[in-house]
Amino acid sequence: MTEEVAALIGKEFPCLDKGFVRLIDVMGDDNAIVQAARVSYGSGTKKVHEDRGLIRYLMRHLHTTPFEMVEFKFHVKLPIFVARQWIRHRTANVNEYSGRYSEMKDEFYVPDPEQIRAQSATNKQGRADESFAAEESGRIRTTMRTTQENLYGEYQDLLETNLAREIARINLPVSNYTEWYWKIDLHNLFHFLRLRIDAHAQYEIRVYGQAMASIVKAAVPLAYEAFEDYIVNAQKFSHQELQVIKSLLPAIPTEEELVAQGLSGREAREFVEKLSRL
Repeated sequence: MTEEVAALIGKEFPCLDKGFVRLIDVMGDDNAIVQAARVSYGSGTKKVHEDRGLIRYLMRHLHTTPFEMVEFKFHVKLPIFVARQWIRHRTANVNEYSGRYSEMKDEFYVPDPEQIRAQSATNKQGRADESFAAEESGRIRTTMRTTQENLYGEYQDLLETNLAREIARINLPVSNYTEWYWKIDLHNLFHFLRLRIDAHAQYEIRVYGQAMASIVKAAVPLAYEAFEDYIVNAQKFSHQELQVIKSLLPAIPTEEELVAQGLSGREAREFVEKLSRL
């Protein structure tokens, strides 16, 4: 573990109004990915640029198992409605704060004024780009806080009757904050990030994705670079779209021309092969 990564252990990355992401532990680094791919424990037998090339090859060709050799454990504090989206990623180990054993905390999420927006006219599950006017936004936020305060007050009243915590909690809203430990391997974490840092993801979970992405980038910089180049900033094309590209392409470039554009020799060869199959 590098000093930079060690400094991240336990550091709080604030998310939303009361949430956070903390890195609790990390097992492995870029070198662990390379070792797994080569099935070798030798250190220093390859140059850094060769390790980078191998990691990029693995990512480019979706050879995912070496990335599973790296694991991250996070402590996350998040609203319950975000947790319900998050838990759909079933490839992690999760242990959540329990409202059966412990009293739920008086902590609720209220969106910032700029996030108070109308329903999108083009996206059935998203919000519009423009925020409400300040007066209307303030009224909505006040209504949210009032409802949260009232429901938490009723929750406290129920607890005072000695009602079981597991029953008393059921009327609390999904804006209530919860916490969990979340452990996942790098391959599945990249899949999570691909979906959750995308511009189409809900803003609230995207904030957590971006915080985690900054941690991952520091821990496995070569792998994260490949992830950005081949997954985040890449595009998929249908057969029909490829035919359109073929009709518009005047000629297949040479490998030398592609290398001059910044591709490695191997990437240039593979690109020429792809183009020749159009």
